[in-house]
Amino acid sequence: MKNRILIVDDSFYMRTMLKNMLTDAGYEVVGEAANGQQALEMALATKPDLITLDVILPDNTGLDVLKGIRQEQPEVKVVMCSAVGQEVIVNEALESGATAYIVKPFSEEKVLEIVGSALQETDSEQE
Repeated sequence: MKNRILIVDDSFYMRTMLKNMLTDAGYEVVGEAANGQQALEMALATKPDLITLDVILPDNTGLDVLKGIRQEQPEVKVVMCSAVGQEVIVNEALESGATAYIVKPFSEEKVLEIVGSALQETDSEQE
């Protein structure tokens, strides 16, 4: 079964880049959200295995969206992707339930490695 991924980023370019990386690697991208409200609605509608989530969104912070997702779907993996690499924000994201944190700009190898290991945790939890 393909792992289902929801991409959340206000940048169309970033969403496209992540989508291409992930689909080329065999993942199913079930949706793309450009803001926090869309992210929360799409997460409920599509029930992804993993969500890539930007920290800076036009209507919300990624940290608030992360907390909202955690309340509704505590089992979903969330990988934060952001140009904001401040330790305070990284730590808050991880404490709020993010599985991992990738600082932009990132390489395709890094993204696939982190997404793959986050999803392996899911697979081993289900066995």
